[in-house]
Amino acid sequence: MPDTALPILDVRGLKTVFRTRGGEVHAVNSVDFHLRPGELLGVVGESGSGKSVTMMSLLRLLPSPPAEMRDGSVMFDGQDLLKISSEELRQVRGSRIGFISQDPMTSLNPVYTVGFQLAEPLRAHLGMSKAEARARSVELLKLVGISDPERRLKDYPHQFSGGMRQRVMIAIALACDPKVLIADEPTTALDVTIQAQIIELVKDLRKKLGMAIIWITHDLGVIAGIADRVMVMYAGQVVEEGPVGEIFRDPQHPYTQALLKTVPAVRGPRAERLQVIEGQPPIMHDAPDACSFRNRCQYAFDRCAEANPALTPVHVPGHRAACFLLDTAATKEPEAVDG
Repeated sequence: MPDTALPILDVRGLKTVFRTRGGEVHAVNSVDFHLRPGELLGVVGESGSGKSVTMMSLLRLLPSPPAEMRDGSVMFDGQDLLKISSEELRQVRGSRIGFISQDPMTSLNPVYTVGFQLAEPLRAHLGMSKAEARARSVELLKLVGISDPERRLKDYPHQFSGGMRQRVMIAIALACDPKVLIADEPTTALDVTIQAQIIELVKDLRKKLGMAIIWITHDLGVIAGIADRVMVMYAGQVVEEGPVGEIFRDPQHPYTQALLKTVPAVRGPRAERLQVIEGQPPIMHDAPDACSFRNRCQYAFDRCAEANPALTPVHVPGHRAACFLLDTAATKEPEAVDG
């Protein structure tokens, strides 16, 4: 896909705050990103880094209160999703932007059949008759690899395995042929074999349908095999972004470097000890005015506590990182000295 393609989704300056008894929590802090037609963008980071909250913010899926979108724009098909009416947004969600959650058992309604839940968006958004919606539902279950779809339409969610429920969620998300699919850690609750099947299914569907995908995960191994670009988040901010090969080959932000070291190696002459990132992501009670990663970073110096670094272009087009070390060319670990 050409880098010159105009974005189908363009997010600028997105800020989300939660009002809690303990004060405000700044969960999303001036996030900018874009998504091009047909592209798969991987969004990675630890739990609490702001990945899911960012994507739920742009679709206004967070309960308000306590959530409040304080600033920003989310341009999609010429509309700012943060400014359109609730009714207009309902027409976008489910029809032009699909969403897959990480827990299909809580997303699927246990008292309705899978057939009813598949047909609902088809009738609501596309105006299909009952017969048309049923025929399309059968096609969708076939598309996601569920055998005997005519019979399975009559089944309830509890009659499906975890992997099959996730396939049903994917079918519902794809029902109205969305231009964008947001997958929020869709394989986290599944065993590794089923995870691999779901990943292959999404790759195949992307090839067939040509939709753009945002894949949220903490698993860098998954992203390496499916993404075109990667966006690394920490403390509600984008700290690095770029082409997937470049991020894995030459990470520039110390947080990205640390994340990559936590990925188990599957090749090599000997097994290496799995590394961890000491400490926890901070709870942001104020908008960041310094580097949020500095207390966990082995390279931190005085400037890191004085200002919040902005995303800076690196030597490869499209590769940016938010780190003052880029000014000192010291982002790499010093080589060991023998003796």
